[in-house]
Amino acid sequence: MKFKKPNLSFWQIWNMNVGFFGIQFSFGLQQTAVNPIFSFLGAAHDELPLLNLAGPVTGLLIQPIIGAISDKTWLPKWGGRRKPFFLIGAIAGSLCLLVFPFSSNLWFAVGLLWILDAANNTAMEPYRAFVGDKLNDTQLTFGYQMQSLFVGAGITIANFSLFLFQDWFSVPAVEGASLCSTDVEVVSSIPRWVYYSFFLGAFASVATILWSVWKTPEIPPTDEELAKLKKDKQEHTFLQRATEPFTEIAGAIGSMPKMMWKLAGVYFFQWYALFCYWQFITPMLRTSLYGVSTADTERLEGIMQSCRAGGTISATDTSFAQNLQLVSEQALAQTGLMNGTYNLVTMFVALALVPFARKYSSKAVYVVCLFLTGMAMISMPYLNDEYLLLLPMILFGIGWAAMMGIPYAMVSKVIPEERRGVYMGIVNMMIVIPMLIQTVTFGPILKNLLGNNAVNAILFGGVFFFIAALLALRIKKHVPKRIEI
Repeated sequence: MKFKKPNLSFWQIWNMNVGFFGIQFSFGLQQTAVNPIFSFLGAAHDELPLLNLAGPVTGLLIQPIIGAISDKTWLPKWGGRRKPFFLIGAIAGSLCLLVFPFSSNLWFAVGLLWILDAANNTAMEPYRAFVGDKLNDTQLTFGYQMQSLFVGAGITIANFSLFLFQDWFSVPAVEGASLCSTDVEVVSSIPRWVYYSFFLGAFASVATILWSVWKTPEIPPTDEELAKLKKDKQEHTFLQRATEPFTEIAGAIGSMPKMMWKLAGVYFFQWYALFCYWQFITPMLRTSLYGVSTADTERLEGIMQSCRAGGTISATDTSFAQNLQLVSEQALAQTGLMNGTYNLVTMFVALALVPFARKYSSKAVYVVCLFLTGMAMISMPYLNDEYLLLLPMILFGIGWAAMMGIPYAMVSKVIPEERRGVYMGIVNMMIVIPMLIQTVTFGPILKNLLGNNAVNAILFGGVFFFIAALLALRIKKHVPKRIEI
């Protein structure tokens, strides 16, 4: 007989999800600051997709494996089934955030991104399953939309910190200073004000996870489940236990509900488009808002190559490079303002979507929100005022609120309770596979078909959101609930 989960109070669900704030603060810095940091360290536009390979690869490998392992774990001394994993992930991620702004070259930063993504994914998947473990079917949508609220809050503060710290602490260009000296911040280095956002993220990641660990107990397994876990450990060798998650994943994919297959099609276009946005919104702003041309970028690259080779840089080139540095910093800060705005909207909209989902169906709300996100991306390149650019972020924030909550609630209602961890891991595979394809394919697409123009990259992503909305219409509207006795 299955345990009937009681309804939890608003504050119990709130405390359960607080840790998502810290995890998403880290993801917010990845979305907004990492690609500009790569650019500061010398990466070209068409190199950015491949440099982001860490996210999809670590997500593809780590989340489903951690999910399958956590399904068969019970460590009462360390918090239970899920909490040990997202606590370990938060600590490792915080250490990476502390080190990241000290990256001395491009490949050091790329390597750190791999470690940071692995840590964040170790924390992420068990947290998704953790919420599903604690809530009954009637509260699943509310619980995952509460998670969306904290997704929005974490990324909002991360992005606003970038905007504010650039305004408060950015170092102006020094007339007559040598471009290759260490006395001023130059284009080939990470601005000092970026450090402070990463330090704040490191603190938030650990502090909020500890709050949820302290405030929210896990539901212990029944005597039968404990006996099965003990029996499995005794009867299987270490090698068998090590390979078991892969077998679990393969079996779960083979028996995956049809609704999830249809969602996978939607996710391909949705997450491909989101990766285009996160990678190219700052380069787009440099072009559409601040007027930096491809020729300007090529001239800068030539100046920096000469600088690194020990050449003498003229006063004119020094002034040009320093001015372009300031423009690049302003574009990053504007990205922080825009991303912070859409995540602020997510905070306010996330719970407001719940009654709409109940009245009109989760599918209908999801379709509309995907369409609104496509409209937002299509309009961005044509707005040349920093405040007008905040208007499409309202639509983007509504879409993001739906994307980060509604699909998880839909999936939770059609998957077996005892395999929640592995299936949440598979949902993440449906996210990271499109990202992986994007990192491999979009560089050549941008260079050969889209004129190596960041504006075209954003428009491309908008079209993909429209396709995702059309495919979402195929998702079954009414999903039967499981019967618990």
